[in-house]
Amino acid sequence: MAKVKKIQDFNLAYAILRYYVDITLKLSYRNIRYVGRENIPQDGAVIYAPNHTNALMDALVILAMDRRAKVFVARADIFKNPILAKIFAFLKIMPIMRMRDGLDEVRRNNETIEKAVDVLRDKVPFCIFPEGQHQAKYSSLPLSKGIFRIAFQAQEMMPDVPLYIVPVGIRYGNFFRFRSTVSVHVVEPINVGEFIAAHKDKSPQEQMNIMREDLTERMKSSILYIPNDDDYEAKYEVCATIVKSQAKKIKQSSTEPMKELDAHFQANRLTVKQIDRLMEEQPERAAELLQLGREAAVLRRSRHISLDSVSLKYPVLSRILKLLFFIVALPYCIPVSVLTLPIKLVCMYLCHLMKDKAFHNSARYLVNLVLWPILMIIYAAIAYSFLPWQWVLPVTIVLMPAPIVAHETWRVLRVLISDVKLLLFTELRDKYAKIKNIMSNM
Repeated sequence: MAKVKKIQDFNLAYAILRYYVDITLKLSYRNIRYVGRENIPQDGAVIYAPNHTNALMDALVILAMDRRAKVFVARADIFKNPILAKIFAFLKIMPIMRMRDGLDEVRRNNETIEKAVDVLRDKVPFCIFPEGQHQAKYSSLPLSKGIFRIAFQAQEMMPDVPLYIVPVGIRYGNFFRFRSTVSVHVVEPINVGEFIAAHKDKSPQEQMNIMREDLTERMKSSILYIPNDDDYEAKYEVCATIVKSQAKKIKQSSTEPMKELDAHFQANRLTVKQIDRLMEEQPERAAELLQLGREAAVLRRSRHISLDSVSLKYPVLSRILKLLFFIVALPYCIPVSVLTLPIKLVCMYLCHLMKDKAFHNSARYLVNLVLWPILMIIYAAIAYSFLPWQWVLPVTIVLMPAPIVAHETWRVLRVLISDVKLLLFTELRDKYAKIKNIMSNM
């Protein structure tokens, strides 16, 4: 009798594709930073519990954390198309029902849970986004029960195998801009067996509730957490206003060299804590600060000014370097922008169809992943038909990074225009000056 193929089994085609996916993922961000990978246990089964803010990209950055294959779950409605269902199975993604799908559908999760337990018994990492849905904000959503049901059932079925839930925080520099930055922070895991033993006097439901609170706090510690309330936009605007000065102080006070993304993360968390303290100690002063943040955000968006322009560390030097880069790259950028125009048009069309902006970067990534190699083959075939290979080969090599260089060149131009707008917008700069003044006196 032939062995039944399981989703976690080795697949050569998948393993080969992984190399290409990981490479293109790195090209999709200016900087990817992984912190705390030493917290990933090596002595048992692992369930990754990341926050969910950026659709497919969240899964890809978790997948690229190391070379091990991982099994994911995704909402069940996207599996209704049989072709897509086969593609998702090849990509090691299983369906999971949500409460919004109806109680009868949720009961079908027992099959998914059994498969998840089988994955964990084979020591293959399993990843579930416990928030259940994505939210493109520096905040968090209530955790669903699915991850805890899987963990408790898996631990019961393999009592001799250590099982861990590993909280992971994914932090994007910008949720909606292609080639932004991303930092992935792995924090201390929860040992499920030890947790159950420590709470054996509680019912399973009570144990799940306690673990949910514990995991929620650990996940919040791994991200820039700003409560999603009426003050969210104002607090984030204040964070962006002073992030460079805060990061500089943190790096100067650190006894060890610190990466820029790590310093930014700590700076923003420090700013949120300072705002919260100001709200407790000087509510009127805090109200003034938050009102300035709201007004600044409205004014900035009204002129399409980027937060990148607001948070410049060395404004003059930065603008000079961006201008020089744009001048140098422009001769290359103009022709390759024509060659990559099909990619641009397809991305624009897909993003226009998607009302949820959190899917835009996923669409851009997939289009570049698939369409650019096809275009390169077409362009190379045409060129080889008319020109000697000695000419075509170097040109082909030079064209390979075309989508990235073209995107970066136009991005730099966009930010330069944003910088100029900010320089000319006295009212907005005055508000940022007032924000900095309030925060500097804390």
